[in-house]
Amino acid sequence: MNTKKLLNLALEGVDSIGFRLDDMGITSKLNRHNIAAYLMLEQKHLEGEWDSIQAKVDRRRSQFEKIAGQVEARADAVFGPIISRVNRIRASN
Repeated sequence: MNTKKLLNLALEGVDSIGFRLDDMGITSKLNRHNIAAYLMLEQKHLEGEWDSIQAKVDRRRSQFEKIAGQVEARADAVFGPIISRVNRIRASN
């Protein structure tokens, strides 16, 4: 059975349940339109959550890259003169 047939069957079932509940006076809020609206709302909510997570990851990545750059700069400042002296000593021998 293909996806479209399954989807139509599910929607017909939802409509049928909603119709029966409405006949009993229980609710009129269960129908394919309300379910579609709810799913779209949840999709947008999840997209917002994903964007928030991505922003946090990007921020942490940026902070890490900044710290790594600072460590490299300090290492160059400390080890640069030492390496320079070692190279001069090797060159003179």
